[in-house]
Amino acid sequence: MRKKTLFQTIFLFLGLILLISCAIVPITGRRQLSLVSIGELTSMSATQYTQLMQQSKINPDKVTTAMVRKVGSKIAASAEQFLRDNGLENEISNYQWEFNVIADSATVNAFCMPGGKVAVYTGILPVTKTETGLAVVIGHEVAHALANHSGERMSQLLIQQLGGQTLALAMQNKPEATRNLALEAYGIGSSLGLLLPYSRLHESEADHIGLIIMARAGYDPREAIPFWERMSQLGGQKPPELLSTHPADETRINAIKQELPEALKYYQQP
Repeated sequence: MRKKTLFQTIFLFLGLILLISCAIVPITGRRQLSLVSIGELTSMSATQYTQLMQQSKINPDKVTTAMVRKVGSKIAASAEQFLRDNGLENEISNYQWEFNVIADSATVNAFCMPGGKVAVYTGILPVTKTETGLAVVIGHEVAHALANHSGERMSQLLIQQLGGQTLALAMQNKPEATRNLALEAYGIGSSLGLLLPYSRLHESEADHIGLIIMARAGYDPREAIPFWERMSQLGGQKPPELLSTHPADETRINAIKQELPEALKYYQQP
């Protein structure tokens, strides 16, 4: 009887946490768990981003870096306007945008930490091909930050692995473990160059928001389809969709096609 009462108390407590600690994702309107403030994550990610850049080989090609920063600047401006239009202008101060290119031809990826700290690996550039293709990638990664996917995943990890401690308490009690959890929340493994996938839900949400951000930045969102088609042709054995954290290629592309009419409303062809 005591065990039953204890379990009921625990479930009630967790239910209250979930009820109180909810945020709304812009555009999609989905409710998400939010036990960690953007300010807390931004402060931590700035330090970790600096460390990652120091450990990485920064791409020496100035032309490529200039293109990445040009696209990044336009996407960042679009993202900030996106926040204003959604009544979230007070969050703009949390973003100190930074765009770097890591020389790693084996890594076909990019990431955006909370606070707008972005890195693009040279391995993805042959797939992006053009400035607009690059906008697909950077828009998608910035969308992860705008939707606070890292904060949501960090909140889940704090509950699962550290018993629901606050970030401040976890940093005090288990600083190294908490820092590793934060990297995992950002989608970055503790080993440099290892990028951990977001959930299928987060990926689909970032596709949706990313299309609108790139369109508002002046990039044709229709280019997202050939980009993801090129990504799907990279080869390798892929697990069934239900066993994968990413949407299947066909599912992702079909979803993007359905979302294009909304994104095209924001696209003004030059």
